Amino acid sequence: MLKVLVIDEIQERALEICEGLTRAGHMVAAVLADAFELHDKVRQLEPDVILINTDSPSRDTLENLAVLDQHMPRPILMFAEDSTDDAIRQAMRAGVSSYVIDGLSPARLEPLLKVATARFEEYRNLRQERDDAQRKLAERTQIDRAKAILMKTRQLSEEEAYATLRKMAMERSKRIGEVAAQIIAAAELLLG
Repeated sequence: MLKVLVIDEIQERALEICEGLTRAGHMVAAVLADAFELHDKVRQLEPDVILINTDSPSRDTLENLAVLDQHMPRPILMFAEDSTDDAIRQAMRAGVSSYVIDGLSPARLEPLLKVATARFEEYRNLRQERDDAQRKLAERTQIDRAKAILMKTRQLSEEEAYATLRKMAMERSKRIGEVAAQIIAAAELLLG
Protein backbone atom coordinates (compact mmCIF):
# COMPACT_ATOMS: atom_id res chain seq x y z
CA MET A 1 0.00 0.00 0.00
CA LEU A 2 1.36 3.39 -1.02
CA LYS A 3 0.60 6.73 0.62
CA VAL A 4 -0.16 9.06 -2.31
CA LEU A 5 -0.33 12.85 -2.34
CA VAL A 6 -2.66 13.99 -5.13
CA ILE A 7 -2.43 17.36 -6.87
CA ASP A 8 -5.23 18.35 -9.24
CA GLU A 9 -6.78 21.75 -9.77
CA ILE A 10 -10.14 20.21 -10.74
CA GLN A 11 -11.92 18.80 -7.69
CA GLU A 12 -14.17 16.31 -9.57
CA ARG A 13 -11.14 14.84 -11.36
CA ALA A 14 -9.27 14.60 -8.05
CA LEU A 15 -12.16 12.64 -6.53
CA GLU A 16 -11.99 10.11 -9.38
CA ILE A 17 -8.27 9.70 -8.81
CA CYS A 18 -8.82 9.19 -5.08
CA GLU A 19 -11.47 6.53 -5.75
CA GLY A 20 -9.12 4.74 -8.16
CA LEU A 21 -6.27 4.83 -5.66
CA THR A 22 -8.49 3.55 -2.85
CA ARG A 23 -9.81 0.71 -5.04
CA ALA A 24 -6.21 -0.24 -5.87
CA GLY A 25 -5.51 -0.50 -2.13
CA HIS A 26 -3.57 2.73 -1.68
CA MET A 27 -4.05 5.52 0.83
CA VAL A 28 -4.62 9.12 -0.23
CA ALA A 29 -2.50 11.31 2.06
CA ALA A 30 -4.07 14.57 0.89
CA VAL A 31 -5.45 16.37 -2.15
CA LEU A 32 -4.00 19.73 -3.15
CA ALA A 33 -5.33 22.11 -5.79
CA ASP A 34 -1.80 23.30 -6.65
CA ALA A 35 1.85 22.74 -5.73
CA PHE A 36 2.39 25.94 -3.73
CA GLU A 37 2.40 24.18 -0.34
CA LEU A 38 4.02 21.02 -1.71
CA HIS A 39 7.24 21.19 0.29
CA ASP A 40 5.43 21.66 3.62
CA LYS A 41 2.84 18.97 2.86
CA VAL A 42 5.50 16.44 1.88
CA ARG A 43 7.44 17.15 5.06
CA GLN A 44 4.24 16.84 7.12
CA LEU A 45 2.64 13.83 5.40
CA GLU A 46 5.71 11.95 4.08
CA PRO A 47 3.92 10.43 1.06
CA ASP A 48 5.45 7.55 -0.87
CA VAL A 49 4.38 8.96 -4.25
CA ILE A 50 3.12 12.27 -5.60
CA LEU A 51 0.48 12.08 -8.34
CA ILE A 52 -0.20 15.22 -10.37
CA ASN A 53 -3.01 15.58 -12.87
CA THR A 54 -2.86 18.75 -14.97
CA ASP A 55 -3.57 20.08 -18.43
CA SER A 56 -0.02 21.46 -18.62
CA PRO A 57 2.50 21.77 -15.80
CA SER A 58 2.94 25.43 -14.83
CA ARG A 59 6.31 27.00 -14.24
CA ASP A 60 5.45 27.37 -10.54
CA THR A 61 4.60 23.68 -10.27
CA LEU A 62 7.85 22.68 -11.98
CA GLU A 63 9.88 24.98 -9.72
CA ASN A 64 8.23 23.52 -6.62
CA LEU A 65 8.94 20.00 -7.90
CA ALA A 66 12.58 20.87 -8.56
CA VAL A 67 13.01 22.20 -5.01
CA LEU A 68 11.33 19.09 -3.64
CA ASP A 69 13.61 16.88 -5.75
CA GLN A 70 16.64 18.57 -4.19
CA HIS A 71 15.55 18.24 -0.57
CA MET A 72 12.97 15.44 -0.27
CA PRO A 73 12.92 13.43 -3.50
CA ARG A 74 9.88 11.25 -4.13
CA PRO A 75 8.52 9.33 -7.11
CA ILE A 76 6.30 11.72 -9.07
CA LEU A 77 3.70 10.50 -11.53
CA MET A 78 2.36 13.29 -13.73
CA PHE A 79 -0.67 13.05 -16.00
CA ALA A 80 -0.82 15.90 -18.49
CA GLU A 81 -2.45 16.84 -21.76
CA ASP A 82 0.59 18.82 -22.94
CA SER A 83 2.56 16.50 -25.22
CA THR A 84 5.19 19.01 -26.39
CA ASP A 85 8.81 17.93 -26.12
CA ASP A 86 9.60 21.05 -24.09
CA ALA A 87 6.93 20.34 -21.46
CA ILE A 88 8.08 16.74 -21.10
CA ARG A 89 11.75 17.70 -20.78
CA GLN A 90 11.02 20.42 -18.23
CA ALA A 91 8.93 18.02 -16.15
CA MET A 92 11.63 15.36 -16.22
CA ARG A 93 14.30 17.92 -15.24
CA ALA A 94 12.10 18.98 -12.32
CA GLY A 95 12.10 15.41 -10.97
CA VAL A 96 9.01 13.83 -12.54
CA SER A 97 9.53 10.07 -12.70
CA SER A 98 6.78 9.32 -15.23
CA TYR A 99 5.03 11.77 -17.54
CA VAL A 100 1.84 10.25 -18.95
CA ILE A 101 -0.09 11.80 -21.82
CA ASP A 102 -3.68 11.00 -22.87
CA GLY A 103 -5.37 11.35 -19.53
CA LEU A 104 -5.73 9.32 -16.43
CA SER A 105 -7.62 6.08 -16.36
CA PRO A 106 -8.21 4.48 -12.95
CA ALA A 107 -7.46 1.06 -14.44
CA ARG A 108 -3.98 2.25 -15.44
CA LEU A 109 -3.11 3.72 -12.03
CA GLU A 110 -1.54 0.65 -10.45
CA PRO A 111 0.93 -0.22 -13.24
CA LEU A 112 1.82 3.46 -13.75
CA LEU A 113 2.54 3.89 -10.03
CA LYS A 114 4.85 0.88 -10.25
CA VAL A 115 6.64 2.35 -13.27
CA ALA A 116 7.07 5.74 -11.59
CA THR A 117 8.43 4.13 -8.44
CA ALA A 118 10.82 1.86 -10.36
CA ARG A 119 12.12 4.75 -12.48
CA PHE A 120 12.59 6.89 -9.37
CA GLU A 121 14.61 4.14 -7.65
CA GLU A 122 16.77 3.66 -10.75
CA TYR A 123 17.38 7.39 -11.04
CA ARG A 124 18.21 7.66 -7.33
CA ASN A 125 20.72 4.81 -7.66
CA LEU A 126 22.36 6.49 -10.67
CA ARG A 127 22.54 9.79 -8.80
CA GLN A 128 24.15 8.06 -5.82
CA GLU A 129 26.72 6.37 -8.08
CA ARG A 130 27.50 9.74 -9.69
CA ASP A 131 27.89 11.44 -6.32
CA ASP A 132 30.16 8.63 -5.09
CA ALA A 133 32.31 8.88 -8.22
CA GLN A 134 32.59 12.67 -7.86
CA ARG A 135 33.53 12.32 -4.19
CA LYS A 136 36.18 9.70 -4.99
CA LEU A 137 37.61 11.84 -7.78
CA ALA A 138 37.79 14.89 -5.51
CA GLU A 139 39.44 12.81 -2.81
CA ARG A 140 41.91 11.37 -5.33
CA THR A 141 42.79 14.91 -6.44
CA GLN A 142 43.39 15.94 -2.83
CA ILE A 143 45.58 12.90 -2.23
CA ASP A 144 47.65 13.75 -5.31
CA ARG A 145 48.03 17.37 -4.14
CA ALA A 146 49.04 16.24 -0.65
CA LYS A 147 51.56 13.79 -2.11
CA ALA A 148 53.05 16.61 -4.20
CA ILE A 149 53.38 18.78 -1.08
CA LEU A 150 55.09 15.97 0.83
CA MET A 151 57.35 15.19 -2.12
CA LYS A 152 58.44 18.82 -2.36
CA THR A 153 58.78 19.64 1.35
CA ARG A 154 60.30 16.35 2.52
CA GLN A 155 62.13 15.36 -0.68
CA LEU A 156 60.17 12.07 -0.93
CA SER A 157 59.40 9.87 -3.92
CA GLU A 158 55.75 9.47 -4.89
CA GLU A 159 55.62 6.03 -3.26
CA GLU A 160 57.18 7.36 -0.06
CA ALA A 161 54.77 10.29 0.02
CA TYR A 162 51.79 7.93 -0.35
CA ALA A 163 53.19 5.64 2.37
CA THR A 164 53.55 8.68 4.63
CA LEU A 165 49.91 9.66 3.99
CA ARG A 166 48.75 6.12 4.77
CA LYS A 167 50.79 6.00 7.97
CA MET A 168 49.43 9.38 9.11
CA ALA A 169 45.87 8.24 8.36
CA MET A 170 46.32 5.02 10.32
CA GLU A 171 47.88 6.82 13.30
CA ARG A 172 45.02 9.32 13.41
CA SER A 173 42.27 6.79 12.59
CA LYS A 174 41.19 8.86 9.60
CA ARG A 175 40.71 8.27 5.91
CA ILE A 176 43.64 9.15 3.66
CA GLY A 177 41.47 11.80 1.98
CA GLU A 178 40.88 13.54 5.32
CA VAL A 179 44.60 13.59 6.11
CA ALA A 180 45.33 14.86 2.60
CA ALA A 181 42.85 17.72 3.11
CA GLN A 182 44.56 18.62 6.41
CA ILE A 183 47.99 18.66 4.75
CA ILE A 184 46.70 20.89 1.94
CA ALA A 185 45.05 23.25 4.44
CA ALA A 186 48.26 23.47 6.53
CA ALA A 187 50.37 24.11 3.42
CA GLU A 188 48.00 26.85 2.25
CA LEU A 189 48.09 28.42 5.70
CA LEU A 190 51.90 28.37 5.83
CA LEU A 191 52.45 29.46 2.26
CA GLY A 192 49.67 32.02 2.30
